[in-house]
Amino acid sequence: MTYGATILDAEGLRLTADEKAFFRDADPFGFILFARNLDSAEQIQALCADFREAVGRNAPITIDQEGGRVQRLRNPLARNWLPPLEHVQRAGADAARAMYLRYRLIADELLRLGIDSNCAPIADVACAETHEFLKNRCYGTSADAVAGIARAVAAAHLDGGVLPVLKHIPGHGRATADSHLDLPHVASQPGVLEQSDFAAFQALNDLPLGMTAHLVYDAYDGRPATTSPVVMRLIRERIGFDGLIMTDDISMKALKGSLADNARASIKAGCDVVLLCNASLQERIAVAGAAGAMTEAAQTRAEQALAARKPPADLDIQAAEDELAALMGGQVYG
Repeated sequence: MTYGATILDAEGLRLTADEKAFFRDADPFGFILFARNLDSAEQIQALCADFREAVGRNAPITIDQEGGRVQRLRNPLARNWLPPLEHVQRAGADAARAMYLRYRLIADELLRLGIDSNCAPIADVACAETHEFLKNRCYGTSADAVAGIARAVAAAHLDGGVLPVLKHIPGHGRATADSHLDLPHVASQPGVLEQSDFAAFQALNDLPLGMTAHLVYDAYDGRPATTSPVVMRLIRERIGFDGLIMTDDISMKALKGSLADNARASIKAGCDVVLLCNASLQERIAVAGAAGAMTEAAQTRAEQALAARKPPADLDIQAAEDELAALMGGQVYG
């Protein structure tokens, strides 16, 4: 079986008949959830079952559950978490352990609802110029510190039966614009990027899934990383990441042109899977057609990623919460 080279979403709380028929035919690799898809535990479980029934397999279902501003599930469906950078700063020397516990609890929350992937960890290295849309989502200001904490976050997900998605490869920290709204340019020279931004991702190049950054690295290419064969080759060869690479959402305004053209350009550049969010059914159909089926290499990476999805290890929730509260001086939640 060869999967469709897409990750797609739903318009509402349950799949329509037209969506079910489309997903059956297009067979996207996986799905993603947003706030509009989330009402109650029973409804989310039913929607996840709808997705998997439509494609006839246990397709991965992901979400953005970083905590802080980027948190689709909130109380009472999930704990309300501090922004990641604030969490790290409060934990101090115990940041890696505190972040492990945080995301181990998040993984438990997700898996109970049928969600078995999360768009985390973030390995973007924050700096003075990092745009505010990203800054407090980061884990620190040095590649070593960020990589160490991101490794703990990834381990927490995997221990909880949830696939982590490493983002935003090869590094979004130096962007001074919000790629949801505009196309950022990074003017830093290769030596600087390789020693900082790229180094954090290189230390995590064995993770099963990664997500691209929609920004231009002027020293390498004039095209956004997502559609740049030059940058995608850098990710594979210089950074050494051999996991499944999905695009960031191709409907973000950083990318110009039609959704179908951007899907084709992303696959041609070397991305394995196209992520499309917040689009109409007709737009999803067009993008699925443009992305086509996975390449042989992408299919191999997809199977390897799915093989990393293991049953969760036992978790004593009260003990985890108590330890986390002790590490955080009592203030754990936002």
